[in-house]
Amino acid sequence: MSDQPHIMITASRYYEEVASELLKGTLAVLEEAGATHELYEVPGVFEIPAAIAIAMRSPEFSGGRRRLDGYIALGCVIRGETTHYDYVCGESARGLQDLATHHCLALGFGILTTENMGQAMARAAVNRGNKGADAANACLRMVEFKRQFGMLPR
Repeated sequence: MSDQPHIMITASRYYEEVASELLKGTLAVLEEAGATHELYEVPGVFEIPAAIAIAMRSPEFSGGRRRLDGYIALGCVIRGETTHYDYVCGESARGLQDLATHHCLALGFGILTTENMGQAMARAAVNRGNKGADAANACLRMVEFKRQFGMLPR
């Protein structure tokens, strides 16, 4: 078994330009760390917690045939004219935090919650905020944290 982390990236492609920048930053960090990854795309941010839960419980991963050491959630929610934004932001964050704490997941949270596309791109762009890289770094640090407690192979 490889000691390099194997990471699941779940990305919402709803805002394609933002998602692409987040993913670029994430992949650069994982590549530099020597981590392997699998990318899964979902329709929106709201679906990310369910996608991770489905993967965790799938026979492939829960049965031990394959392993996932960490998870990265990528996406963007931009405020609109209704309260839909509040529900998507709050419930996706709550769902991810519940998964992380209940299942001891090494999770990098790369979901942007912004007022407009300009703010989103300022945070996502690899030459600006590079929040995809931040999410990948957080995930890798939590993978190492789990290893310190014997929860993952060294």
